[in-house]
Amino acid sequence: MLGVIDAILGRKDEAILEATRAIDLQPASQDALEWVSLINNLAVVYAWTNEPDLAFRELRVSTQTPGGVTYGQLKADYGFDPLRKDPRFDELLAQMRPAISCAVTRMPPT
Repeated sequence: MLGVIDAILGRKDEAILEATRAIDLQPASQDALEWVSLINNLAVVYAWTNEPDLAFRELRVSTQTPGGVTYGQLKADYGFDPLRKDPRFDELLAQMRPAISCAVTRMPPT
């Protein structure tokens, strides 16, 4: 989380160092849910430090990992605001969009 704060404050080097250090200290083998949360934080850090290619790389890892960022989180989380104008953001959302079932159930005659 400290990395995200540094990123928003414009301290790029410190932000990336903090976010990557957190991942190094918490490998997926120790706690997969915490690890994917740290990947999400790293994506936000990259987004706010003007590193969109790296941000999308981490988001792809997160979206393909159980417990990773969800469609709703990606759509609503202000942390991803710097990425919203990038066409890859809409592509990622489209890939994640939940399927909507329009099945009609017929009621049996009474």
